[in-house]
Amino acid sequence: MKLISLAFSDKGNIPAKYTCDGVNISSPLTINEAPTDAKSLVLIVDDPDAPGGDWVHWTVFNIDPATTEIAEGAVPSGGVEGMTDFGKSGWGGPCPPASPKSQRGEPSGTHHYQFKVYALDTRLELGSSAKKKDIEAAMQGHILDQTILVGLYQKG
Repeated sequence: MKLISLAFSDKGNIPAKYTCDGVNISSPLTINEAPTDAKSLVLIVDDPDAPGGDWVHWTVFNIDPATTEIAEGAVPSGGVEGMTDFGKSGWGGPCPPASPKSQRGEPSGTHHYQFKVYALDTRLELGSSAKKKDIEAAMQGHILDQTILVGLYQKG
């Protein structure tokens, strides 16, 4: 299974349009070669470089396994958006904080945003209040395949 974006390459820079410095909408994504026996897909976008540890920007589960395109700013077909670390569901774009050590509010460095897609042999029995840890727990033993796309961003 493969995940690509027309907006940025793997380990390439995410355009500001998709961040808190721009329009703050999700970037377009393309999913290729999902297993034909998958019952659903899960998308998790997180930032392992956040000062307090992993920061969740978007979770979507029960995506139609036939989905190959996720349009810019759109929720994938059949998908249920879970809770993010912004305290709400839906996309929350890259928005790295200023370093606490900086007197002038300089960026805390480049962050690596992980766009992860999982193909599952089931649909998840979760509601929209589900957090990443709930989704990951429910996926255990059901992952058929997975892929990752990493985008970089440094607050400008």
